[in-house]
Formats: sequence, structure tokens, C-alpha cells
Amino acid sequence: MLPGDQTWPDGTQTLGRGLCLLQAVSEGHRSLPALVAHVGYTRSTTQRLVAALVQSRWLRQVPGDTYFLGPRFLELAQRAQEDNPITVMARPTLRELGIKTRDTIHLGIRAEDDVLYLDKVNSQRGLEMRSRIGQRMPLALTGVGRALLLDDRKSEWRRLYRCATRKGASPDLWLERMHAYRDTGCVFDLEDNEPGINCVAAPLRDGRGCIVAAISIASATVYLPRPRMEELSPMVLDAAETISRQMGWKGQAHDMA
Repeated sequence: MLPGDQTWPDGTQTLGRGLCLLQAVSEGHRSLPALVAHVGYTRSTTQRLVAALVQSRWLRQVPGDTYFLGPRFLELAQRAQEDNPITVMARPTLRELGIKTRDTIHLGIRAEDDVLYLDKVNSQRGLEMRSRIGQRMPLALTGVGRALLLDDRKSEWRRLYRCATRKGASPDLWLERMHAYRDTGCVFDLEDNEPGINCVAAPLRDGRGCIVAAISIASATVYLPRPRMEELSPMVLDAAETISRQMGWKGQAHDMA
């Protein structure tokens, strides 16, 4: 079934189709032929909906009839960031962590099988990373993502690893590392997601002791080699504890899944 072939409630078909097109553009289907092929609508229907989305600034059209997400998304992303209580509570601690380390700081939550970046404090080293607020990345490939998974079952770890990696890749070493990270509460990303980039991550817990978000320190390997990652682990864990306590966590051990 193509993404657009869904049964929408009465009176919402046009809305649903528009949302499918927005999702398709966000996934990289940026030309009209590519959108038609991906969602399965007729060319005339797709063209009409895309034109309406461009007019309302949900999509942006550039020369060559190529489409990107429009400025309305940037506006909503900013509002969503400001309205999210985790972002509001975490921001002072993230800024402090960025000042102390001079590295890039991330805050993310789980969104299905991805991590969704809610906030980012840019590095003071002049180093630009490809991560951005609102971006989604596979949980199994990122430090923040794996920190979000520390309480999950081994079967869920295995499923997410296989979804994120090439077919036939063995999860054994990855699972072994996950068990070690669960024991320490701190996750290392050793160039797993982006060549030349390491990160140290830890989960945030709410009043029930459940993992609801995660933070990380990330930088180029020249600035964040393995020995410095070990040195920064307590700092990341302390920052995660500070934010977690603001969300009601009392420090009790959480039952592992």
C-alpha cells in the first residue's frame, strides 16, 4: 500500500492527503513526479494540493520545481520548543553544560523508532554538526536515542538495531554495549551515527522513574576522545539527575524491563 492509500474519516480526506504530502517532502521526495510516485495520487490532485501548501507557506518551492518544508514549520517548531515543559526545565542546565564543556549539547525525546531533537546548544569551538532542532534520527544509531532505550527489553533493542542498520548486520556487539550502558546509565556514541563525532548521553526520568527524554554532549573526536568521554560521564549524569529531579524524580531505582 502506498503512503497515501489510507482510509480517512469523513470530511478529512483533503487534510489527510495534504499531511501525507508534507510527510513525503520531509522524507526527501521533493519533486512533483517523486511525490506522485510516493503517495499514489493523480498528478493533477498532487499538483493542486502542493500549490495550496506552497501558497499557505507549509511548503517552499525553489527553481526547478523542487519543494522543501516551508517557513510555517519553522514557526511551529519554535513555538513547540517554547511550549514543551521538558525543554523549558532543561534549558538552563543545558546552557551550563555547554559553557563548561564548550561542546554541542542535545536534548531529545522518542518519536516512534526515532529520536526527535527538542533543543540544541551549539558548540563554542566553531564546530557545526548536522543535527538540528526538529530533526529525527534512528534511535539505535545515536547516543541520545540509545539513552532513551536503556529500560527497554532486549527484543526491542534487537528490532530497532535491525531497522536502522544494513540487512544482515549482527547486533551482538551492539547488544553487549547496550547492556554495559544500562549498568552505568551512560551511553557512548563512538562515531556510530556520524563519522568523526563522539558523544556521551544519559536519560532523563520523570516522577514515575520512566525515561522521558535524554541529553548528550557531542563533539569531534579530536575534542572528545575516549578518555575525555570517560571524564565527562559524571558531568552528564549529574546534569541528567538535576533535570530529572525538576520533573519529580526521587532517585529510586527504576525496574528494568
